Amino acid sequence: MNFLQFAIWGAYLTCMGRYLGPMGLGGKIGLFYSIQGIVSLFMPALLGIIADRWIQAQKMLGISHAIAGIAMTAAGIYGLNAGTAVQFGPLFTLYTLSVAFYMPTLALSNSVAYNALEKGGYDTVKAFPSIRVFGTIGFIVSMWAVDLLGFQHSAKQFIVSGSIGLVLACYAFTMPSCPTNKAHSQSLADALGLRAFSLFKQKRMAVFFIFSMLLGVSLQITNGFANPFIHSFGAEAQYAHTFGVQHANILISLSQISETLCILLIPFFLKRYGIKKVMLIAMFAWMLRFGLFGLGNPGEGIWLLALSCVVYGVAFDFFNISGSLFVDKETDTTMRSSAQGLFFLMTNGIGATLGTFGAQWVVNQFCQWQGRHLVGNWQAVWFIFAAYALIIALVFAVVFKYKHQAEE
Repeated sequence: MNFLQFAIWGAYLTCMGRYLGPMGLGGKIGLFYSIQGIVSLFMPALLGIIADRWIQAQKMLGISHAIAGIAMTAAGIYGLNAGTAVQFGPLFTLYTLSVAFYMPTLALSNSVAYNALEKGGYDTVKAFPSIRVFGTIGFIVSMWAVDLLGFQHSAKQFIVSGSIGLVLACYAFTMPSCPTNKAHSQSLADALGLRAFSLFKQKRMAVFFIFSMLLGVSLQITNGFANPFIHSFGAEAQYAHTFGVQHANILISLSQISETLCILLIPFFLKRYGIKKVMLIAMFAWMLRFGLFGLGNPGEGIWLLALSCVVYGVAFDFFNISGSLFVDKETDTTMRSSAQGLFFLMTNGIGATLGTFGAQWVVNQFCQWQGRHLVGNWQAVWFIFAAYALIIALVFAVVFKYKHQAEE
C-alpha cells in the first residue's frame, strides 16, 4: 500500500514544472502545486471525518484513489492530445479533481496502516517507519521510470501516475477493516468529527499545529522548483551536458533515497529525544537543504546539490513522519483519522499553500523562463528560503514547551 501510495506522487511531483514551463504555463507552476495545499484545507479533514464516522477508512481510501486515478489519467490524455496548444483551464480542472481526492489519502493511508499494526499487536512507533520506507521506494521508482522513459517534458507523467492510482484503488479494499464510531449519543460536533479541532484548546498541541503549518511552508518549494532550477544550468554551455541537467529527476531522487534511510532513525530519535528536538532537527535541516542548493551547481559543485538531497531525508522525515506519529499518540482512538486530517490540513493545506504561492512570487522576482530553462539569480532565491527556515527554528525553540522522558 505504501509503495503504490507514493509511487503515484513520484511520477509527476518533482518534474511537473519541466512540462508546464515549455507549454507556456511556467507562470502557473506555483498554482498547480498550491492547489494541493488548497484542497488539503478541507478534503483530508472531511474524508477523515467520514472515515471516522461512516465509511471504513480502507474503503474510503479505495474510493478516493479511484476518482483521483481516473482524473489524473484524463489530464494526461488531454495534455498529449492538445500538444503545444494545451490550455490551462481543462488541464488544471482535471488535475485539481485528481489531487482533491489524492491528498486525503496521505492521511487515510496512515490511519489504515496504524489500524493494521495495532490489530497485529505491533508498536506503531517502532513498526511503522520501516513500513513507510516502502512508500519512499515507490516514489523513487516512479521518479526514475519517468526520467529514463523521457517523460519529464511530457504529459505522459500524468498517465503513469493515474494508472498506479487505479491499481491502488483496487488493492485498498483488501486492507484490514478499520473501525467507525457510530454512537447515537453524539453532539453535532461529534457527528461531524469536529472534535479534532478541540486539540487547539491544549496549548502544547495548538503550538505544535501552528508550527507544523509554518514548517509546512517548506514542503512544496523544492518539489516545484528544484527540477527547473537544476535544469536551468542547461542554458550554460559548461553545464548543458552534465548528468544533473540531463537527469535532474534521478539527481533529486537522492532526496528520497536519503528519506528511506532516515525513516529508520525516527524510532530512536523520538524515544530518545522527543518531538521538540526532532522537530528542531527538521527545521535546521530545511535551512541546510535550501542553503546548499544556493551554493551548488551540476558541475564542480554537484556534491553540494547531492549533500542537499541527503539533508532532505532528515528535513522531511523528522517533520512529516514524526509529526504524524506524535498526533497518533496524543489523540483519542475515536478521532484519530480526524486528527491526522487536521495535521495534514495545517501542513499540506495552509502551510504548503502559503509556501508555494510565496515561492512562486520569490522565483518570479529573480528568474524568468527562456525556452525550456528558468534562468536568473537562483542563489538569492534559495538563501531567502534558508533564512525563513532558520527564523522558524529559533522561534520554535523558545515557544514550544515540551518535556520528554527519554526511553532506553
